[in-house]
Amino acid sequence: MVRKIVLYGNPLLREKAQPVTSIDGRIVSILQDMEETMLASSGIGLAGNQVGVLLRLVTLVHPEQQKVLHLINPEIVEKSGDGELQEEGCLSLPGLYAKVERPEKTFVKALDINGKEIQIAAEGLLARILQHEIDHLNGTLFIDRLAPARRLLINGKLKQIARREKEEP
Repeated sequence: MVRKIVLYGNPLLREKAQPVTSIDGRIVSILQDMEETMLASSGIGLAGNQVGVLLRLVTLVHPEQQKVLHLINPEIVEKSGDGELQEEGCLSLPGLYAKVERPEKTFVKALDINGKEIQIAAEGLLARILQHEIDHLNGTLFIDRLAPARRLLINGKLKQIARREKEEP
């Protein structure tokens, strides 16, 4: 089922998601809904907060393998490499893009949909997606990583998105 994506201005995006304590049919169903929602919105990553679920769940498209990954309780263990400045967007901030600096490499531990621990050593776009989505789980948006002057430049657009969030059912 395609779920409504929570937009900027909704307080759920600023909440810290809680760990999943048991992987059951409900969790699997939420992850399947997140996958459908992400793909229907032409996204490459989606965190639980973005569909109104305050659980540490992430769905993403692996950029090289072109397959969907479901991550439960993902955690960044290590980041390394020079900060790379690349453009990012977000399904919760439609139409807004900005260059964000993030470490080039990241190492993530998580559980898969079967409860098995997985480890992902990522670089490039995959590292960026993982960092972006795990930020969501901690209540952080990519715009929080922008310089204050750049943030001021997008303030009008942020207000438009927040108004849209209030108006839409």
